[in-house]
Amino acid sequence: MKKYPLSFFFCVVNTVNSNPYISKLPSKSYSYFTSPSARLFSSSAPSCLAFTSSIIFRSSSSALPRKLFTASRTIIMSSQAATQMDPSQYHLVVDPFCHRQFSEKEGSKDYSGTVLNISIKEFEQIVNSRFDPSNLQPGYAPFCKHIFLHNDFTDARVNVLPITKDNEHCLRSKYEARNEKELPVLTRYFSRELLEKNAGNDSKDIFPVAKYLDLILYSREQINKENEAMGKSNDGESTAPWGIVSIKAQDIDRELPMTPITAMRNALGKEEGGSGVPIDREKYMEAYHYWKDHATVA
Repeated sequence: MKKYPLSFFFCVVNTVNSNPYISKLPSKSYSYFTSPSARLFSSSAPSCLAFTSSIIFRSSSSALPRKLFTASRTIIMSSQAATQMDPSQYHLVVDPFCHRQFSEKEGSKDYSGTVLNISIKEFEQIVNSRFDPSNLQPGYAPFCKHIFLHNDFTDARVNVLPITKDNEHCLRSKYEARNEKELPVLTRYFSRELLEKNAGNDSKDIFPVAKYLDLILYSREQINKENEAMGKSNDGESTAPWGIVSIKAQDIDRELPMTPITAMRNALGKEEGGSGVPIDREKYMEAYHYWKDHATVA
């Protein structure tokens, strides 16, 4: 039997039955803890493992069978790495512009996109623990990047649907500004209330839990420039190199086209709430061809 000096072991499993070794762990030797975003499970009820996808095993013994790690997708980490990260070492922070996407903030009540029930503090801890600079994907400008994470820690549901004859009567439009500094622009969206009413008992099937989260990042330099252009102070701002300015819940691990109206808003300039990036006609037309047949849910 192999001796393991590390005390914390992270395992990702779908159900107890998917890993016979985990289901047979002796309850007296191990205590089970869920991931930070899940509930605590009792070590006396190992069957509860079936209800969570991220489990932390803390061993009271340093001896563990090797087959436990070959039978599951397991990352071994030291106890130091298993503790919470120091926020001063974060690579990513949630920008105040993105606070409206968290239910703990008042602005989330009027937001039509993805809203997360997890706290900002907890979200930042998780995304920074998974941050790998090699996974940064290019965005619409040099200062913009994307990171796609498996959504195994939130209940965020997809909020973009194709427009069909069965749901087109649920489309609505309104003028909307994302904050008090921006010019309102016309937006189109599905009414969640009408979609649920239209679906009846099958309403839960309309909005499945998203497989991925697309984190849209702006560089610290760009965030500071936009704040200054809109008369906002950068005092107290994080020094983390990347700010999360938007979060999209989706079922694909690649970027969805930016909505045409967002491209237009960006082209208005920093003083009006945009980024000052001119419209790229080719990308604009790509966005048009996608969004003429799709709409977000609000």
